[in-house]
Amino acid sequence: MKYNPNEIEAKWQKYWAENQTFAAKNNSEKPKHYVLDMFPYPSGAGLHVGHPLGYIASDVYSRFKRHQGFNVLHPMGYDSFGLPAEQYAIQTGQRPEDTTRVNIDGGVDKEGKQIAGYRKQLDKIGFSFDWAREVRTSNPDYYKHTQWIFIQLFNSWYCRKQGKAFEISELVKVFEGEGNKLVEAVCDDNVAIFTADEWNAYSEDQKEKILLQYRMTYLAETEVNWCPGLGTVLANDEIVNGVSERGGFPVIRKKMTQWSMRISAYAERLLQGLNDIDWSESIKESQRNWIGKSIGALITFNVKSHDEVIEVFTTRPDTIFGVTFMTLAPEHDLVAKITTPEQKEAVEAYIEKTAKRSERERMADVKTISGVFTGAYAEHPFTKEAIPVWIGDYVLAGYGTGAVMAVPCGDERDYAFANFFKGQNGMQEIKNIFANVDISEAAYGSKDNVEIANSDFLNGLNYKNATYAAISELQKNRSRNRKNELPFA
Repeated sequence: MKYNPNEIEAKWQKYWAENQTFAAKNNSEKPKHYVLDMFPYPSGAGLHVGHPLGYIASDVYSRFKRHQGFNVLHPMGYDSFGLPAEQYAIQTGQRPEDTTRVNIDGGVDKEGKQIAGYRKQLDKIGFSFDWAREVRTSNPDYYKHTQWIFIQLFNSWYCRKQGKAFEISELVKVFEGEGNKLVEAVCDDNVAIFTADEWNAYSEDQKEKILLQYRMTYLAETEVNWCPGLGTVLANDEIVNGVSERGGFPVIRKKMTQWSMRISAYAERLLQGLNDIDWSESIKESQRNWIGKSIGALITFNVKSHDEVIEVFTTRPDTIFGVTFMTLAPEHDLVAKITTPEQKEAVEAYIEKTAKRSERERMADVKTISGVFTGAYAEHPFTKEAIPVWIGDYVLAGYGTGAVMAVPCGDERDYAFANFFKGQNGMQEIKNIFANVDISEAAYGSKDNVEIANSDFLNGLNYKNATYAAISELQKNRSRNRKNELPFA
């Protein structure tokens, strides 16, 4: 018998559609199984080879689980909201709603172009999607839920003591009764302490500004990828070699007021939740890296001849006596304040150059070493030695505090940076003050009786215990207004 794929496929695809063969039942006694694909963006060009490449594998798996007796939920949808739809509509002079609908369902657009349509193309391939569950992110029935989620977050604050979020109205009651001194919340840095009487005397405008410092969603000055040619902010994956993927327009890094979320408040709960999920260890580890929780200490360095301070977050405070220089992100607020007149031109040129690179590029480029000396010096909090302050694009403004205390004797990247600029503008010869001491993460946990060598400040002392004591004293003397600083551990 001759195999005729066109007839056979047409016959069975019609049967599947009419009989809802792949529909998942809401009330089924079968065990549940959920298979979700990445939703495509429906452009007028239709499917490309990369779409079915991934969908075929997941579809085979979905069919396999159905044959095993599972009630499989295998939906499909369209990531049809955002920059691509907006820019395509602008370029063609059409409404995004109209272009998106034609790109999905097929038909003729206003330019008279015949559009195949994603849905028809996906059907022709014969995927076993449950089309009753179709999602279109551009539909009001869908994005009303994302707006609702935003409102819930905006009207919530995160309590550290309880380890969860509560309605903002409950926080207002606390402020009205006792002020904010004893409130353990995830909030902005340096929130001013106030009493109940002071709170009740504030105007409504003042109260709202204070509450914005506690809400789960808040407005903040954030480094973004700004594309003047498109008139919008771009994600890292929308930039290729410093220009926008769509249109090829130059992209620069600049600060803009953006809505942010205090998602890091949930870091520990997310990490603990991974223990209860039946995933492979490699996937769990990638999730842990994505969550990115770090435990360490916030250390303050005074800037010589300035009233400014440089705050550094470090997971290895025990290496503080190995600090020989500091590096700030080029976008750091202090750069303009502490740069000397002699270094101003070089610093501004470097900042302009760096602004054209995305964070992803800067993180991925581990071979290129670049930086500029600011002309300023910080003061070591213990030894009081002068430490040169540089800027370098390997430090990101949005990571930690945007400042790094560089320990060349214990960090490969710091070592490479120091050697590259050795002898220039205050960069010292590398001094290994931890001579004959293993300062690796693994060794640190058991090093209780190792003595510090070649340090005038702590020579001969137990380095782990001495550093604990020194950091604890330093933390004790700092302002306690910071409600969201991580404990030293």
